[in-house]
Amino acid sequence: MLRDLKINHEAFVLYKLFNSLFLGLSVGSIFTIYTPLEPSIYSIGGIVLALGMLIVAKQYHKILNTSYFYRISLLVELVILTLVIGFLIFSYSYQTALWVYIGYQLTFIFGSYLVRAETLVLKENYILTRVDTAKQIGYLAGMTLSYGFYKLLEFAWQINDHEEQVYSLHFILFAIEVVVIAFLVKAFRK
Repeated sequence: MLRDLKINHEAFVLYKLFNSLFLGLSVGSIFTIYTPLEPSIYSIGGIVLALGMLIVAKQYHKILNTSYFYRISLLVELVILTLVIGFLIFSYSYQTALWVYIGYQLTFIFGSYLVRAETLVLKENYILTRVDTAKQIGYLAGMTLSYGFYKLLEFAWQINDHEEQVYSLHFILFAIEVVVIAFLVKAFRK
């Protein structure tokens, strides 16, 4: 049963490293994907995000434990994987941009919860330090690799179209997200 879950700290640190690597690689691509969306969508998204976060916060008494932390973390990662696959299949369109935006907003609804639960579940300062260090290293590496990847496409293969560059990046994002999910599953054991 999920109540008996223990956290494998080594796997969890690697999960956070690759999770942040994904974030660093993907952060710039969102602006290209969201191009077709009109500004009012962001207002609606912000309202839904705030209401969703409020609903999640009202459930803290029930969900601030290892079992829900694992389930919600896995849900968030599976949503991200679905978005990457969907983008690779359907590429650029208004509908794809909207679905990607909705998907990311859905994952952001759990953002505050995941940070709070992580602190409560991990408890120990040394592991929290390792996790936060892994997050920053992953994010910096992702941003650096993202820059290098775009420049490689531009100069080595003369791919200057932003949409084509972002689409190409999503193959790498797919592979990294699979690794993220694998380490997440490994990080939680009975």
